Amino acid sequence: MSAPSFSQATTDNQAVKIAGSLRSLYFIRAAFSVCWVILVVLFAKNSIGIATFLLIIYPAWDVAGTLLDIRANRGSISKTPQYINAAISVITTVAVGVALQRGVPEALTVFGFWAILTGLIQLVLALRRRKSMGGQWPMIISGGQSVAGGVSFIALAHDPTMGITSLAGYAAFGAFYYLLSAFRLSKTPTRVAAD
Repeated sequence: MSAPSFSQATTDNQAVKIAGSLRSLYFIRAAFSVCWVILVVLFAKNSIGIATFLLIIYPAWDVAGTLLDIRANRGSISKTPQYINAAISVITTVAVGVALQRGVPEALTVFGFWAILTGLIQLVLALRRRKSMGGQWPMIISGGQSVAGGVSFIALAHDPTMGITSLAGYAAFGAFYYLLSAFRLSKTPTRVAAD
């Protein structure tokens, strides 16, 4: 078996570096989601101010997370999906704030549309990344689940039992999938390529 070419070695090193950056980012995103869920469970039902803050901060954090994702993937394939995702999350952050002036059901509807759009983008990114570094099946599942969750938020937004706490499960599953992906990315791209 011949030694890998210089360009192949460079590509492999770049993929390993990107995988390491994404792994760190996934751990950070998981930690944020866990903290968010804890705050929702402890305080959201009793404080409209905290509930409002939590509803607005979630998509705002997604903007920051997406920008960190772009930074982690410098030199890789087109980042258009990430830029679109960041723009959607900025718009959503503002829209949730406006919708909350009318009520939680309206904010949940906005949140639902955001979950659908960002879930589709996550799905596309994970499918593209799987070819180069593997370890993406949890993100593929998470993207699909985000779409399904968004549809349910919209469908049930005006159900009197629905509130911000209904989003806790959505965020908890997100944290779980980020952790799974982080652990999957601990494999080298060449080992994962067969996954």
